[in-house]
Amino acid sequence: MDEAGHALPVRVYYEDTDFSGFVYHASYLRFMERGRTELLRGLAGDQSDLHREAKGLVFVVRRMKIDFLKPAYMDDQLVVRTTTRELRGASMTLSQDVRRGEEILVAAEVTVACVRDGRAVRLPDSLRDLLSPPQS
Repeated sequence: MDEAGHALPVRVYYEDTDFSGFVYHASYLRFMERGRTELLRGLAGDQSDLHREAKGLVFVVRRMKIDFLKPAYMDDQLVVRTTTRELRGASMTLSQDVRRGEEILVAAEVTVACVRDGRAVRLPDSLRDLLSPPQS
């Protein structure tokens, strides 16, 4: 985690590609899920601990807007960057991108809802403080 957000290195494996040799579009979703998970792990510990301590709290993707800009290939070393864009009562919007070096391959805006027993609940204040975007 740094001033630019959380960075997760990802290596592209054969299983991540399609018959053309490009990374299959759904693989980027897995890469970004790992980025969000590791962001939370780095700030608040394991999600399973958070789930238990917050009496069943889970996070669900509510919305994704994705721009696929350039392809990645097998053996590429990528970085998934995740930053907090906005915090609301029961949701947060994160910006994520997948890069090869400085080149942005995929850019996404992800809205994640905080849920317990199938209902939206307020993001815990302790987590809200950790996730708050830096003030400019």
